[in-house]
Amino acid sequence: MDVRGNMVKLSDGTQISYDKCLIATGGSPRNLPAIERAGKDVQQRLTLFRKIEDFKSLEKISREVKSITIIGGGFLGSELACALGRRARTRGLEVIQLFPENGNMGKVLPEYLSNWTTEKVRREGVNVMPNAVVKSVSVCGGRLMIKLKDGRKVETDHIVAAVGLEPNVELAKSAGLEVDSDFGGFRVNAELQARSNIWVAGDAACFYDIKLGRRRVEHHDHAVVSGRLAGENMTGAAKPYWHQSMFWSDLGPNVGYEAIGLVDSSLPTVGVFAKATAKDTPRSATEQSGTGIRSESETEAEASEVHISPSFSPTPQVPKQGEDYGKGVIFYLRDKVVVGIVLWNIFNRMPIARKIIKDGEEHDDLNEVAKLFNIHED
Repeated sequence: MDVRGNMVKLSDGTQISYDKCLIATGGSPRNLPAIERAGKDVQQRLTLFRKIEDFKSLEKISREVKSITIIGGGFLGSELACALGRRARTRGLEVIQLFPENGNMGKVLPEYLSNWTTEKVRREGVNVMPNAVVKSVSVCGGRLMIKLKDGRKVETDHIVAAVGLEPNVELAKSAGLEVDSDFGGFRVNAELQARSNIWVAGDAACFYDIKLGRRRVEHHDHAVVSGRLAGENMTGAAKPYWHQSMFWSDLGPNVGYEAIGLVDSSLPTVGVFAKATAKDTPRSATEQSGTGIRSESETEAEASEVHISPSFSPTPQVPKQGEDYGKGVIFYLRDKVVVGIVLWNIFNRMPIARKIIKDGEEHDDLNEVAKLFNIHED
């Protein structure tokens, strides 16, 4: 980018001039250093899962090999493990998932829920190996040998690395744009503006959220919300980022969650749970809405008023190990204010969650706040 001349130069020599420019370069899937060091014969048996072609290729591979190992315990790794695990039971495919955390979604969910989720993934037919850090990968006797730092060894035929995303910020240098040292991505203000006539949206934007502070978000609904906001601001709207995007994840047809705001397991949390019915599953939510993508229909909605009646019920208890978390609400707190909410097997209630975060008030009794989500309905 030639920002002084307001010109973009393409690799084939074409030049495009602009008055205003939006950068939405997204990100590229990360690889593990141990795999990068391993050489070509290992790389040929590796999938970095990002594009539709990666899905098609992995689908084919899963029919041909005997064992697939997924490295990564976050959203993508856990969803892939569940999807492949279901196939494993019908085809005799071995599915292994390994990650450094103590449980699935360990960076997002509170420990008790992460442990429970791990058991759920195991029941889908996956051999889950927590506390696993990859030391080296090599080819041995026609198979892949993964050596872990604690001495354990895993033999497999194919590896899927689902270890996060690296924002594509190569343009930063020529455009004279700042890259955020904490979160990565182009550093922009609350209006997604990097310079007077340059905006950034999507995975590559490290933006200032006027409610929750500086962030970078890698979810589908955020791409929709931030793209629209940047476009509006390029035409003079001057709107700050305050409309929270949401994200969702399904771990098989019976466990799913929708979330909004800062959901980070290092924050203090309060969970309020209830017994689930057959209606409280992703499968049922999909059948009712007619779409498997749950974000688009709700992107704009926000509850108008939230009334919380005072009560004198006791402090919510941390659920005991082994309890069945049928459905519930998990509140993530910072300085006693709710900054993130996970709706566990509760669907189509995102407008209420969005309003609670936008209001940014302290709540004496989160049991009462949880009632807004009708979790105790039959």
